[in-house]
Amino acid sequence: MAKTIGIVGGMTPESTTIYYEYITRTYQKRVGDYSFPEILIYSVSFQQYENWMTNGNWDLIANGLIRAVHSLIKAGAEFGVIATNTMHKVFDIIQEKSSIPLISIIDATAEAILKKEMETVGLLGTIFTMREAFYKNGLKKYGIKTIVPNDQEQKIVYEIIFKELGKGEIKKDSRQKVIDIVHRLHVQGAEGVILGCTEIPLLITEKDCEVPLFDTARIHAEKALQYSLAK
Repeated sequence: MAKTIGIVGGMTPESTTIYYEYITRTYQKRVGDYSFPEILIYSVSFQQYENWMTNGNWDLIANGLIRAVHSLIKAGAEFGVIATNTMHKVFDIIQEKSSIPLISIIDATAEAILKKEMETVGLLGTIFTMREAFYKNGLKKYGIKTIVPNDQEQKIVYEIIFKELGKGEIKKDSRQKVIDIVHRLHVQGAEGVILGCTEIPLLITEKDCEVPLFDTARIHAEKALQYSLAK
């Protein structure tokens, strides 16, 4: 029997659907039937999390996500994923309070980078993901060096994520801006670039860029599928 997957989602709805669709459709393609794992989704009310991030209330974020995980456990989840990169700033706190294993998006991404035998990668994401140390330090444990955009570029990416992608809006000029930032990271030495916000793959793909891209949402969803099916 496959293990029941618990997904903490809603941050944003667009990225949560990527997880659900990837797990179910990938299983179906590989196996040929509809016996994909049972999936439980707890979709948070994201506005309060955005407010907490803006105000630096990470303790409130951690407590809210702990409650979400506990709800999934009560519903029958046997392990869980938090379907967002930024909230992994408090991942260790949440895991400590969880009675089921949680799969880290940073660890899963690091493993994907090592499979490509890369040592230096660029990182795109929210301001918190790009500026703070938690993501870089998580990759550093695997011997991976991280390059981030400059402050102006970080602001551009952040506004595209929250003002457009989080609302399901895809704009051609925004796509070009992000492609240009990826190019500059490559020039600075990035062998590949992490799409460290689960909405960014809605905007760009490897077909748009000259370097490999690491789609963290699908990498994370793949890890969840593998864990669910592992004996």
